[in-house]
Amino acid sequence: MPYKLSATLTGHTSDVRALSTPADDLVLSASRDSTAIVWRRDSAARFASDSVFHASSRYVNAVTYLPPTAEAPKGYAVTGDQDGVINVYSLEPTKDDPDYTLLGHTNNICGLRTTPAGNILSCSWDYTARVWKDFTLLYELKGHENSVWDVLAVNEDEFITASADKTIKLWKQHKAIHTFAGHDAVVRSLALIPDIGFASCADNEIRVWSLGGDLVYTLTGHTSFIYRLAVLPNGDLVSSSEDRSVRIWKDGECAQVLVHPAISVWCVSTLPNGDIVSGASDKNVRIFSASEERWAPEEEIKAYDDVVSQQSLASHDVEKIKVETMDALNTPGRAGQTKLILNGDVTEVYQWDGSVWQRIGERAEGPSGSGPTKTYFEGKEYDYVWNVAIEDGEPALKLPYNVADSPAAAAQGFLERNNLSLNHVNTIVEYIYQNTPGQTLGTGGGEQYVDPYTGASRYQSSAASAPAAPASSYMDPYTGASRYTAAPAPAAAAPASSYMDPYTGASRYSGAPQPAAAAKPAAILPILQPVLLKDGNLGQMRTRLHQYNDDLRNEISTSSLAFDPEQERSIDDAFAYVQKCAGGKRPTNPLGGIHIESVAHALEGWPESLRLPVLDLTRLIVAYCPEVVKPPGLKERLFEALLKAANWQTPWAKSPSKPAEMNLMLVFRALANAAQEGSGAADEPWLGQVLSVVSAATYSTLTASQRKPLATMLLNVSCITLFTPLDAAGRAVHLSMLFQVMGSLALFHVVG
Repeated sequence: MPYKLSATLTGHTSDVRALSTPADDLVLSASRDSTAIVWRRDSAARFASDSVFHASSRYVNAVTYLPPTAEAPKGYAVTGDQDGVINVYSLEPTKDDPDYTLLGHTNNICGLRTTPAGNILSCSWDYTARVWKDFTLLYELKGHENSVWDVLAVNEDEFITASADKTIKLWKQHKAIHTFAGHDAVVRSLALIPDIGFASCADNEIRVWSLGGDLVYTLTGHTSFIYRLAVLPNGDLVSSSEDRSVRIWKDGECAQVLVHPAISVWCVSTLPNGDIVSGASDKNVRIFSASEERWAPEEEIKAYDDVVSQQSLASHDVEKIKVETMDALNTPGRAGQTKLILNGDVTEVYQWDGSVWQRIGERAEGPSGSGPTKTYFEGKEYDYVWNVAIEDGEPALKLPYNVADSPAAAAQGFLERNNLSLNHVNTIVEYIYQNTPGQTLGTGGGEQYVDPYTGASRYQSSAASAPAAPASSYMDPYTGASRYTAAPAPAAAAPASSYMDPYTGASRYSGAPQPAAAAKPAAILPILQPVLLKDGNLGQMRTRLHQYNDDLRNEISTSSLAFDPEQERSIDDAFAYVQKCAGGKRPTNPLGGIHIESVAHALEGWPESLRLPVLDLTRLIVAYCPEVVKPPGLKERLFEALLKAANWQTPWAKSPSKPAEMNLMLVFRALANAAQEGSGAADEPWLGQVLSVVSAATYSTLTASQRKPLATMLLNVSCITLFTPLDAAGRAVHLSMLFQVMGSLALFHVVG
């Protein structure tokens, strides 16, 4: 039987980057939204989120499962993040704080595995892999000349590593005993093949090797970079790729193609029952089954196929394929083969999935005119989509750009979405100038103001998830409101392919667009209006908040912390109000003191790991309804609750935990939104008091995610005090804080 959709698991708010599938009823996923989710199959054979671990304040790029122990009868989830930190969480009992934290790697963790004996294998961009026993370092596998992308165990003493130095190494304990050479690109993933040896992938090629070093056979068919390999219980190989697909390989041939409605299928894994699990850039985990009894309902499969068929594929993706008539679909193809079919005025793209020709979209023809060929992605068109390599050893990232946009705003949005240092703004702007020859660079309608401290724009979105709404391009660390949206696109008139390795930036082809005379950057200053931080996924936020409230209510020890019915209604009213405001409507019944009190109840009483959605709601209330805190005493009441939510200490001390760091960041975002016209802030003692308290936090000791909203708050104070000055004491504190920010930026510039 062919594989068909079995289930779609929704819950992540950004790309799903890693999977672990140890049992038929258990799936672990890790995401760029900073979380790992444990999914369990219930009695009705449906998967649902069982628990969520907030494993980092940055991307979580690796996850694996550690078998049960006496301390954890259901086993452990092991996660690895961008900072090189490995966290180990018990699945019973579950809590948001890790049971163990493994330190030693100095850069991004890009792969995790475990052995039957319970050892943990990790690999990193720091050029090493490590073996951990009883949560302490056993071996360091040191010898590669570039990032180590994957590691797996042959047995408890032998390991295999794959690297960006284009080699594979076999290790006996901590000593390299053989090097496999032959790939001419980054080797990203490995998989053990029963009775043969192992498989590896680089670029769009899969190689199968014996452990003795012999190349057994090579598999080709993917049209872009292969990210992950897995093996089915019967020994068949499965791969996931940047070409939107998962492919199943049987007896050295592609047997089936599972096309996804996403550009990047980052990861793939297999369940013991033979089902296939994938994770993609559209935030979803999907399960495919060859067993008819586990297929999704027919209408759900049809809806999925319809989504796939509605994609637009850039013309250069299929430009070498000739256009045929509908009659060509009467002839069977080979798995993965693509055809262009002229259907009326539309050129449709079909692919043979192993049994039928599946419509996977339409060829998108670029608009006519003197401008560059447009690139389409999920209904949004761009003039350019580039791969930009920020630092050696780190992945290239997709930079979408329209020539009518402000280069500074586009650069800042790109850096914010990808959690990168603002030190790169000038580099990205210069890159845009050099790669848009002959184009007039616009100012985005005069609205692309940029924060001189953080570079933050006024948050006008180009996100495909909300094409008609003026949402932010800034990534919300809690909701993941921004998303990875990309499609390869060549620069206009460039003789080179735009397909570049999303990890290393390497191209399979030579050539690059010639730089042209750069247009002058659009004016950034002066900024007269405050920058408000209004981005956010309200639906996800509301769901999470009510989930936390239910959890508190259902535990005897915490039931008193839950909302009472009146408070719960006021919270729902607040969400409804913000939702309407975000949609451009102004409700007739504004929020009031009862809503502030309900929010304050949770900010002051809930455990720190549960405060994120409450804080996010608070900063949106302040942004959309500044009048709610105008009555005497309400600003002070809210400020007091926010300080308690941030665990603010006197004297101030750095946040001791990741949840506390996130809480403080969102408190700063709320205060930035409070400093706006209509809030009456500048002519009241309140603002000076806020500045006095917040100034205790030394700017240089804050994290990058905390500095940005604090600097935006200072910008906003500058804007509103243009018309209503602060008193002398408030001005002195404000200036002192501004000097701290500028001094810190100057230091970073010198160091960088």
